[in-house]
Amino acid sequence: MAKVVLKDISFKFENKLCVDKVNLEVEDKRCTVLLGPSGCGKTLILRMIAGLTNPTQGEIYIDERMVNDLDPADRGIAMMFQDYALFPHLTVFDNIAFPLKAIKMPKEEIKKRVDEVANFLHIEEFLYRYPTALSGGQQQRVALGRTLVKRPLVFLLDEPLANLDAKLRVEMRGHLKRIQQMLDITLLYVTNDQIDAQSIADKIAIMREGKIEQIGSPEEIYKYPVNTFVARFLGSPPINFAEGRVKRKEERLYLDTGDFLIPVSETTLGKILDEITQKEVIMGVRPECIKLAEKKEDMSFPAEVYFSQIQSSDVFIDLKIGKLVWRMKEQLDQISSLPGEGEKVWLKLVQGKLLFFNKSTGKRITG
Repeated sequence: MAKVVLKDISFKFENKLCVDKVNLEVEDKRCTVLLGPSGCGKTLILRMIAGLTNPTQGEIYIDERMVNDLDPADRGIAMMFQDYALFPHLTVFDNIAFPLKAIKMPKEEIKKRVDEVANFLHIEEFLYRYPTALSGGQQQRVALGRTLVKRPLVFLLDEPLANLDAKLRVEMRGHLKRIQQMLDITLLYVTNDQIDAQSIADKIAIMREGKIEQIGSPEEIYKYPVNTFVARFLGSPPINFAEGRVKRKEERLYLDTGDFLIPVSETTLGKILDEITQKEVIMGVRPECIKLAEKKEDMSFPAEVYFSQIQSSDVFIDLKIGKLVWRMKEQLDQISSLPGEGEKVWLKLVQGKLLFFNKSTGKRITG
């Protein structure tokens, strides 16, 4: 397998800069996910690596070889599309074998490779059926088999789980990750689904409007987002925000939102205290970092329950805090009783996990 390196890759279409000087390294035998909203340039980057679209500028390297001028067939890549692109008039066997027949590989070798891939993906019993006779998950495995049978240097996957139902999607996330690890595949995966990304990625690159905002492990990006866009994009339910100024009142620190005071510990602010005191900031609070207090106590503050619901073992409670509406998330067995709509409650924040951002730039403030 091989790594992929993008150096200052840009693409312009009708004077619109769709991809803007992207630099990225897809590590050998690892899974890198391009994550971002629709239209941010993810699939375009995939197409440029595959050779289906030519970059306006920049260099693309696969296995330390610049491939800008190489045809797609000579780049050592295989690409799987969102709609699987199976041929309905061909059997599963012939769909998987198609890229091998295209290069006129001997029939004996084709059968050997197809059988190997089919056994690995547990679709050997479907080899002589047609795609219309298969479920969505089975079709997805056939498309994956057609990709694997080529034994390429790099695998490119464009929203491969988008057409699956929720249950099958969860199953196939694990299946893809196991395949990637068992075969030591170099994988670049494109999605706008953060759960897909966090489930399978070794490294995530979050994109917005043709640029990469942040690159890191799923844990690193979740805990230390570089700006409010990344913080909002990664996390389910989304992060809660509150705008205001950090002020001191009666030897206590608070975020003053204008109509409400939210206690903030001095330890939480630490090295950034002097930088943000009396300045306009945005405080970010993850839903799991909001806790119900038994009563009014130190560092607690009041709120009103707007709506509450139970989803499996999780409890989600929407809260009115002044003019804000926040959502908290808690484990069902951690709550003695579910508060009802309109009920007054006391809240405490997990202070060590609060995030602060510059209001004008959106960038996270670090010490």
